[in-house]
Amino acid sequence: MDILAHGLWVGVGAAWLHRHRPLDRRTTVLAVGLAVVPDLAQLLPLVYLALFSPDGWTVLLAYANALPGYEPAMSPVVTELTHHLHCVMHSAFVAGVVTIICWIWLKRFWIPLLGWWSHILIDVFTHSADFYPSPVFYPMTYWGFDGIAWNTPWFMVANYMTMLVAAVAVWRRR
Repeated sequence: MDILAHGLWVGVGAAWLHRHRPLDRRTTVLAVGLAVVPDLAQLLPLVYLALFSPDGWTVLLAYANALPGYEPAMSPVVTELTHHLHCVMHSAFVAGVVTIICWIWLKRFWIPLLGWWSHILIDVFTHSADFYPSPVFYPMTYWGFDGIAWNTPWFMVANYMTMLVAAVAVWRRR
């Protein structure tokens, strides 16, 4: 799923959850932030490249708008960094370890982590094996479910229409 959709879905989810369990603004903002961080983190090497390389912005834009099989050519270092950052940030194993550490430290589940967990769960089913499959059990395995590609036009329309219906339903019930 695209970065904006991750943030919007968590925003809708937070509004729904707020009806059942009051959430403060900080918790909501952190949850939405953690929903978009996995995709932003993997862009860090490309942002660095964009800032310090003559063709960096071109590569960053080509990467952000790439279709399966049409990713831009990048140096091996940048390719490996983006790949491993993607794997780490989309791993339920890694998120589970972070969740356990937070739970031990705070003595409770930290609600903003639901943003990260939602990102992982959604991406498992909205990434195809051809285009950044989500390696749910990384670093034990690179296996990822072969879902529907999030950037398929009909799926993007359906996703945003469903999100709109969900947002209206949550808003109307307030």
